[in-house]
Amino acid sequence: MRPYLAFLSALAEHNSKEWMDANKKWYLDTKEELLEDVATMLKQLSEMEPELLAFKPKDCVFRQNRDVRFSANKNPYKTNFGMYFAPGGKKSLGPGYYVQIQPGNSFLAGGIWMPEADTLKKIRKEIDYSGAELEQIENDPQFKKLFSKIEGEKLKTSPRDYEADHPYIEYLKLKSYTVSHPISDKAIDSGVFIQFALDGFRKMKPFNDFLSRAIEEVEDGSGIL
Repeated sequence: MRPYLAFLSALAEHNSKEWMDANKKWYLDTKEELLEDVATMLKQLSEMEPELLAFKPKDCVFRQNRDVRFSANKNPYKTNFGMYFAPGGKKSLGPGYYVQIQPGNSFLAGGIWMPEADTLKKIRKEIDYSGAELEQIENDPQFKKLFSKIEGEKLKTSPRDYEADHPYIEYLKLKSYTVSHPISDKAIDSGVFIQFALDGFRKMKPFNDFLSRAIEEVEDGSGIL
């Protein structure tokens, strides 16, 4: 049994520095096990994304502390564990692979969330040229069974430079390009989520490859999730 959900449930109930200080060993033990699972995922993911070999497990896990400077919610800690695997690292502009662990709200995801304007422009340009390829990826039976569709907030009208009757206008309206699938608490507790996520990542790789190709000349920035 993994300790993640029990720890996170307790943290959500007692979200304070005092509680975290009193339960530091529980947190460190839980994080150590998390890093072991991340190492397993990183090793297997590196087989299909060799650039990930440059990273250590700790490089792929988000900080537990929240930035509360501009938030009405002053709770100091996140109540989930987030791990992100991307060739450019956690601040990559390019697409990546994400897992969130949270009681009742765990999921795997991938793609690019709210890219900057220049990156979004490049993705739309690629869709303009190769929208049929993206449509084929989305309609692949294995992809569709797991992810249903490509998701993201949409413009209400067609973006600048594209006509409303463009054959791939619904893709062009997107402001994010992501896919996701929920993970059950049972799968987290048992550890089955690791292979489940890896199988999902393999299915989403053609989608991420499409996005990577669209923005391959971009080197820095901030990326998904």
